[in-house]
Parts: sequence; C-alpha cells; structure tokens
Amino acid sequence: MTTVEKPRQSFAGLWNISFGFFGIQIGFALQNANMSRIFQSLGSSLDDLPALWITAPLTGLLVQPIVGHMSDRTWLGRLGRRRPYFLAGAILAALSLFLMPLAPVLLMAAVLLWTLDASLNISMEPFRAFVGDMLRKDQHTAGYAVQTAFIGAGAVVGSIFPWLLESMGVANEVPGGGIPDTVRYSFWFGGAALFAAVLWTIVSTKEYSPDEMARFTESVDHPDSAQTLGALAARGLGGSLVWIAAGALVALSVAPLGLEKEVYLLGGLLITYGLASIIAILLARSGSTTNMLSHIVGDFSGMPTVMKRLAVAQFFSWSALFIMWINTTPVVAQNFYGAADPASAGYQDAGNWVGVLFAIYNGVAAIAALTLLPWLAARVGKARTHMIGLLAGSAGYASFFIIRDPQWLVLSEIGVGIAWASILAMPYAILAGSLPQRKLGIYMGLFNIFIVIPQLLVATVMGSIMNAFFPGEPIWTMLAAAIVMALAAVAMLWVEDEPRKAG
Repeated sequence: MTTVEKPRQSFAGLWNISFGFFGIQIGFALQNANMSRIFQSLGSSLDDLPALWITAPLTGLLVQPIVGHMSDRTWLGRLGRRRPYFLAGAILAALSLFLMPLAPVLLMAAVLLWTLDASLNISMEPFRAFVGDMLRKDQHTAGYAVQTAFIGAGAVVGSIFPWLLESMGVANEVPGGGIPDTVRYSFWFGGAALFAAVLWTIVSTKEYSPDEMARFTESVDHPDSAQTLGALAARGLGGSLVWIAAGALVALSVAPLGLEKEVYLLGGLLITYGLASIIAILLARSGSTTNMLSHIVGDFSGMPTVMKRLAVAQFFSWSALFIMWINTTPVVAQNFYGAADPASAGYQDAGNWVGVLFAIYNGVAAIAALTLLPWLAARVGKARTHMIGLLAGSAGYASFFIIRDPQWLVLSEIGVGIAWASILAMPYAILAGSLPQRKLGIYMGLFNIFIVIPQLLVATVMGSIMNAFFPGEPIWTMLAAAIVMALAAVAMLWVEDEPRKAG
C-alpha cells in the first residue's frame, strides 16, 4: 500500500482540534481552585483534605488507560474515533459542575468530585491522542503548544471567575458557613462553557477514517498487538508477586508507623496491580487475544524507552503540582491572611486571591507555550527546555518562604506558570515521534499513570509527613513542592531528544 503524509493543518485547523480543551480546563480549574474551599465550607478539616482529593487521581488512573484502549479501536462513522468520548465526557462533566455547588453535605460533594473527574478524564485523554491523529509529525510541537495555550486560557477563566463575581457584588460568604454564591455561579458558568467548547471541536473537525489512517506513513517501528501479547505470555509471575508483596508491606506498616489511614489505599493499589498482571499473563498464555486487560498490561510493560525515562520526570513534577493544588488555599489563608478558619471572611478572601494566583500562572503558561518554549526548544532542545521550565517552577514554590505580602505572590506564579506550560507541552512533544500511531490512545492513557501515581502518593503520604514534622503549619508543603520539582528537573538529564536548529 502506498503511504502518504497527512495534510498540513492551518492555524484554524490547530485551533479547532484543541478548542475543546479550553472548556475542559475551565472545569479542571474550578475543581483545583475551589474543591478544598468547598470541602472545608461543608465541614472538612485540613487533615481530611488529602483523603477527599484521592478520588480524583484514582479515577484518572482507572479511566484513562481504558478510554485510550477503547478509543484506539472505536469508529462510529461520522462521529469518528475520539469525538464520541469528547461528547460523553462533556455531558457528564457539565452535569457534575451544575450539581456540585448544590451539594448539601460533604459526602455528596466528594461523590460529585469523583463523577466530575471521571467525566473530565473521559474527554481529556482522547484529546491528547487527537492531536497525534490529526497532525503530521512536523506539526506535533505546534499542536501541543496550541493545546497548552487553550489549557492556560481555560484555567484563567475558571480560576478568576469567583473573584470577578465578588467584584461585581456577588456574595462571597454564607452566614454560618456553606458554599458562597461566587463559587456556585462560577460552577454553573463553567458547566455551560465546557459543553460549548467541546461541542465546537466535535462539529468543526472531521477525523480520518481507518482506511485513511492506514495510508498515512507510520514513522515508528513498534511491536504489533500479537507480539505484545506474546511477550506478555512469556513473562514469569515473579514480578507480579513482588508488587503484591510490596502492597502488603505498605498496608501492614500503617498501624506500627502511625501513618494516615489513606496509606491503606496505596497498599491496596499495589496489590491490585500485582493481581491484575497475574490475570493478564494467564489470559495471554491461554491464547486470549481480545481481552482488554492483557492488552493494557502488555502495552504498559512494552513502553518505548523515552517514555520510561520521561515517566520519572512526570512522577516528580506532578507530585509537586498536586501538593500545590491541595495546599495553596490553606497556606495563603493562614500565612498571608492570618485566617485559618474556613468560615471567616479572611479565609474566603484568601480563597478568591488563590483563584487569581491560579489564573495568573495559567495565563503565564498560555503565553509561554506559544512564545518562550518554542524559542528555547529551538536553541537547547526540548529536553533541556523542559528542565529549565521545571527549575522555574521549583523557584516559584520556594519563594513562598521569602515573600510576606500576598500581592507579591504574583512573582511566584510566574515561575509556576512557566513550569506548568512546559509540563503540559514538552513531554508530549518529545513523545510525539516515539509512539506508534495505532496505539496512540492507549499510550497517552498509560502515560497518565505517571501523573496519577504521584498524586495518590501525595494524597496518602503527605498528611502523615506533615502531622509528624509540621502539624498545623501547611507552609512547609511548599518547600516539599520546591524540592520535588527540582528532582523532576534533574531527571530530565537522562532524557534525550534532537535539538532543533535556530532559524
């Protein structure tokens, strides 16, 4: 069969392909900036926040590989391959955003967070693969840069909306406690905006059919599904037993070491993966070629080398981000506003200012993705560019210990924004030429594991560390974030790419 290059997309094409991410990120921004505030307004203590946040990364861990595997094998005619998942996720996420501020009790808010995160992941994962589906190799960097710009822009809108509403006279506190109107109206606006943006991408794009995809040049030599399952069937069970033993050891250490109860979940996940891999290996040995579990486990064990090395940097960088998302509101409220009580006006003011700070770092990310990162990558390469971006984020977190005026935290967010732009764009630009087209969905989903696992570790372990060494002093979480982000930068020393020539 004669192979051809994919058509080159215009800027309008790049816009349409990624515009839906603008809406998805509005949803994520509202979640990230306001869920700790909602939980505490409904009666959660600071110590309970990590446990309540666990549902979000755990959902991504389960949903993204499954959706990636399924979307690689989906074709629904005019609706296409990835777009059915965009639509389903957008509908569910919009409903969750509408219902979230109506939650009367903490349990309902936690359930809605799980539903919201599952829905956002159903839409988000195929969007990563969609760029690779629709663009030729020499446009991958531009495609992910545009996607990152929309992520930043969406996050600005979602983060700053409560603050804008307060400036317009909308109530920002509820006598006796509860979810204020600024948050309530922001979530309703976010649900409508998310659905509209995703719908734009669905109606303005046309996916390539399986026959068309087969004619395009496959630039990556990678084992096919039969070879992957064969390699899985040949594996012994020793590695699986090690995962199970590690999980049991973690679970049995909780009581003797006085760890937080959430650590039981970490042990349970390790045991579950070990058992799942045993089942996958046995199914592969039996000759089963259609079961999803064996394909996912086999593809996970057969990841390209560059993906494995990038996984280390992803692990540390997303650990730092999750520390920030959970703790920024309590840190700013207690250390910069002197208001640790969630029912106080000072705490709600701090919550609004955190929304502004989050909007600033996302705005910086949108600008950096289209300007700074491409310029820097052309001169020092994509891997070194990512290292520089991560170091900027580490400096931003560390500056929380130097700054005393909350207004000057804007400077901290500039560094965080550069790091955020790099985290959203550069790893995918590096991976773009290393992943096989026919497995783009599953590998983008599996790459998410290295985003989710560190978040689970932060949610389960950080509470134990803080209670043991810095009880009631959340500011120290920012030092942890700075150190962990610096480790991510160091990990990039082992990732190689081809530097582009300046020109």
